[in-house]
Amino acid sequence: MTKAEHNNDFDFFITDLNGNQRGKRLPASYFSKLHTEGMKLPRSVVGLDIWGDDCAGNGLVFETGDSDGVCKPVSPELTPVPWARRPHEQALGMMFNPDNSPFLADPRQILASVVARYKAKGITAVAATELEFYLMDINSEASQRPCPPVLKHGHGRTITEVDAYSITELDGLSDFFADVRDACRVQGIPADTIISELGPGQFEINLNHINDPLLVADQAILFKRLIKGVARKHQLAASFMAKPYVDQSGNGFHVHFSLLDEDGNNIFNNGAPEGTDTLRHAIAGLMNAMADSMLVFAPNLNSYRRFEKGAHAPTYASWGYENRTVALRVPDSPNVARRIEHRVSGADANPYLVLATILSAALDGIENKTEPSAPVKGDAYSAFDEARALPNTWEGAISALENSDLLRGLLGDEFIRVFTAAKRQEQASIASQISDVEYQSYLGIL
Repeated sequence: MTKAEHNNDFDFFITDLNGNQRGKRLPASYFSKLHTEGMKLPRSVVGLDIWGDDCAGNGLVFETGDSDGVCKPVSPELTPVPWARRPHEQALGMMFNPDNSPFLADPRQILASVVARYKAKGITAVAATELEFYLMDINSEASQRPCPPVLKHGHGRTITEVDAYSITELDGLSDFFADVRDACRVQGIPADTIISELGPGQFEINLNHINDPLLVADQAILFKRLIKGVARKHQLAASFMAKPYVDQSGNGFHVHFSLLDEDGNNIFNNGAPEGTDTLRHAIAGLMNAMADSMLVFAPNLNSYRRFEKGAHAPTYASWGYENRTVALRVPDSPNVARRIEHRVSGADANPYLVLATILSAALDGIENKTEPSAPVKGDAYSAFDEARALPNTWEGAISALENSDLLRGLLGDEFIRVFTAAKRQEQASIASQISDVEYQSYLGIL
């Protein structure tokens, strides 16, 4: 045990299907027991809705007596939480059934099962993530109306205009990003480039490629927690909401991945820019599953505001070489780094589910030697293909996943039942509320 472990409480949590952390704050003396005994939580916790309420229709609450699962840590060591006011640590876990079998509604277990399929074929997936987020005035949290931050250094002004790739905007938040770098280093998160993006106060931080998809997803989950924690320390609010501003860029979550054989060779690389047949088959598998997978990539009502023509978010299943208007981009890169960039997900999506869906769909295409359509050249929005259109409403995406035999085969019945139950409950709750715009439009008292 570390000295810090002896002296401080720590947070132990799993990730639910919505990507939220659920767990307990425990005394330091409990950590050694977690690896042998675990910590009990109701299995229904993984299927809570976005507000943390039980979903009675998911089969895990009354039907089971709200029975417990067993949560165990995924790392042998605690991780410091450097943005905390006093020394503090945390540990990430995943849930098992009481008999120690994988609980396959736990999103990390779902990804683990996909990784095991790759391992059985002697293939290792290498992946990296790009996550976009907005920094906002801390008062936005109270008002529920996002406002760009006031830069406390440099210009002392509010960010109100698009300033893509601006070094000046980074200068204005240099202390914040320095603390992000420090926190990433302490937590072992491989942060790479920092970019000022298209929206006011919008930024993107890329995480480096790793040949362990579970660790990639772990780091994405912990990175989102880290960004929010460091932002609070600097009297800012950070949001990974898909579309916090109607007239500004949405927050995306892009995934780059390649596949290695048992000798460490990239099986997408044939020494030429077009890549191998295996690359093409993987793209076809991704395209075939994309529409049915939309609820994973865009899980919330707000998520569908990202998908507009010309908004750098794809509206149909498409692919192309060095083309940022398509859903699946094969970037221009050295041959040894030949890879696919999946550009559909919003930053509000669950990284475990996104990676599990992408990798399982790609493997399905490879196993079945599926062939894709021709790559798109130029503006993919102008070449819109109705036959490959992605669901553009929350209802459409929920129904597509509920009725997908393909996704049931790839990710399992239990996941689809529990996840769609949460989304149906959220949908019903939102639909039961009268919005401000309805009162403004229809009350008719003036």
